[in-house]
Order: sequence, then C-alpha cells, then structure tokens
Amino acid sequence: MHVANELGETTSVHWHGLEVEGTADGGPHQVIAAGETWNPTFTVNQPAATLWFHPHVIGTTAIQVYYGLAGLLLIEDENSKSLGLPDDYGINDIPLVLQDRSFNQDGSFLYVTNMMDGAFGDYILVNGAIAPYLEVGQVKMRFRVVNGANARNFYLELADRSTFYQIASDGGLLEAPVLTESLFISPGERAEIIIDFSKYKEGDVVELISDNVLVMTFRIGGASEDNTVVPERLAEIEKLDERLAIGTKTIELDGMGHMVTLNGRKFDMHRIDDKVTLGDIEIWEITTTGAMMMGSPGHPFHIHGTQFQILSRDGQEPAANEQGWKDTVFVRANETVRIIVRFNYEGVFMYHCHILEHEEAGMMGQLEVVNPFVK
Repeated sequence: MHVANELGETTSVHWHGLEVEGTADGGPHQVIAAGETWNPTFTVNQPAATLWFHPHVIGTTAIQVYYGLAGLLLIEDENSKSLGLPDDYGINDIPLVLQDRSFNQDGSFLYVTNMMDGAFGDYILVNGAIAPYLEVGQVKMRFRVVNGANARNFYLELADRSTFYQIASDGGLLEAPVLTESLFISPGERAEIIIDFSKYKEGDVVELISDNVLVMTFRIGGASEDNTVVPERLAEIEKLDERLAIGTKTIELDGMGHMVTLNGRKFDMHRIDDKVTLGDIEIWEITTTGAMMMGSPGHPFHIHGTQFQILSRDGQEPAANEQGWKDTVFVRANETVRIIVRFNYEGVFMYHCHILEHEEAGMMGQLEVVNPFVK
C-alpha cells in the first residue's frame, strides 16, 4: 500500500478488520507526517469480507473521519466467488456506507460533539448522499453495510417489514444465511445482506429506514434474469475451542464524554496494558458499567489486528448473525459479552470503544503480541 498524506496535518490509515502485523496496522504508532508517504507491505490471509479503513491518530481521528477520511476494503476468495451470490460490484453488489452529518448554511460539514455521546449529525448519509435512491430490478441485491458513523447506531429495516437475509458479519460470511426483519449495526461493524426484490412490481418504491427515519429508497424496475442464489451453506467457520484458552481477562468500559476509562485508566501511548504470546487463545469478558451511562445504550468495542468470536451475552448464546467472525461488538449498558480471540500476528495493537470521541477521550488500551522464539 502507498498512502500519501496531502492533508497538511498528520494522519494515519488503519485497516479496520485486516489481520496484519502491528507495524502495518495503521494505528497511532504509524503516523504519516504531512507531505510524507507510508508504504506498508502485508499479505492478506483471511476469508472474504467487507472491511474498511480510516485514520487512527491521537486527537484527530474523530474529526478526520467526519470530514471524509474513510473507505472500503473488500476481500474475495474462491469460496465466496463459487456460491452464486450476487457479486457483480456496482450492479447487484452495492456498498452502503452509513454515516450522519450536520451542515453549515453553505453546505459544508459542521462537526459538533456533545459532552456525553459523541458526534451525532442531523442527517443520515448513504455513500455521502442524503436520502438517496437506487433503481433496482426484480432481482436479488447484495448490500455491504458499513456503520462509518462516529457514534450513531443504526436499526435498519424495510418500511413494509419485509424480510431479508444477512449473509456476513465483520470478518466474513456466516455459516448459513439468517432470515431477519431488521439489522442492528453499531459504529465500526459491517454486515452483508441480500434483499430479494422479485416480489415487488415495476414502479413500486421500497424504503430502508432506521428508527422510522428514511435512510434510502429502492425504486423497482422491470423484470430481468436473475441467476443468483442464497445458498443454505455459506462457509465453514473454525470454532475456537474454549478449552484451549490460556486464561480469561476482564475489559471494563466506563463513563461518557471526556470522563471515560477502560479498566479504570485512560489511554497512554507509552504504556503497554497487556502482553500476549503469539498464537495464544484468550477469553475476554467485556462489560459496561451503569455509572455515568446517563441513558446511553452502550459501547461498540473493537480489537485491532484480529477477528474474534462471541461466546455469550449475559450468559445467553449470541444471535445467529453474531456467530461468525467479528472485530467489533456492541456491549449494552450493564451487559457482559464474552468473546474468544486468538492473536496470530506480532506487534502492538489497540483495543477500544469505537465511538470515536470516546476513543479519543481515553477509552482505549494497547496490547503487545510477542513471539517467544524471537529475542
């Protein structure tokens, strides 16, 4: 990758969801000075997935993302191409990058963060447009949904309450499609869904909404040939074995606004909070305390450089659409989420709340993955 910084200020590019060594991760240790170019080299060695990238500089991540520094990184593999899914990019395979923004009178972005919850915009944007429409045929359409907002959760559904399939989560395809009427997606998370428009008539209009607010509109065109399928099986997912975990760690997310901590401490760039041996499997119990939550629904939690699996939510089995590979998980107020994670790459990595304003205020830690055979 060749990343040229023409901003006039420092930045970085974090490959969110990519499993790479710490030196290529693009976190706050890989800052690119104004006018400089960063040239990381890495091998992509993970299943097909919808990933994304964004800055990760201490103090300016939130505002740089808000003003436009984010994009998609799509991985394909032989399995994903062999399933018969809609995969003609831009035709029946469409990205939907969801964000929210406020505007000044002249149409420029207005970045305002409240003291508690982060930056919430007045308008929902899809791929940079307010309430856009897409003309679709009477066919199956695949949508790669990315929550690229600074702080807003989305609760997506079709206004007519029609069902659709979720086929993938953050780290790639699920084992089997999940039929659903709604999709909850928090900042940093991704989901791939398939909507079958064959039941609609030409001229119909279908709305995608979140909390009864219009997100976008689908305008149904004429009938056309559709050879795509939603197969009963999508992928084989290696289930990480709890019996192989070397231990359990607790991650406590606490506070709102500037009064946020992770395990009772604010982020310190010069402090390694945790050391992990390369290849180790661990169980993490992630909790949010009720203190200072002030009605907030919770925190999305992200780990760099790896994908994990959710074991339980408050002791209950996770929903079917959360049983694939994940790199971001939403932890509700007063909830405990258990995950199992394996660290396959060396280096220093961040783990943090993905409400960008909370991350910047200190709700972040860093771990070092060490190869015991290398001095």
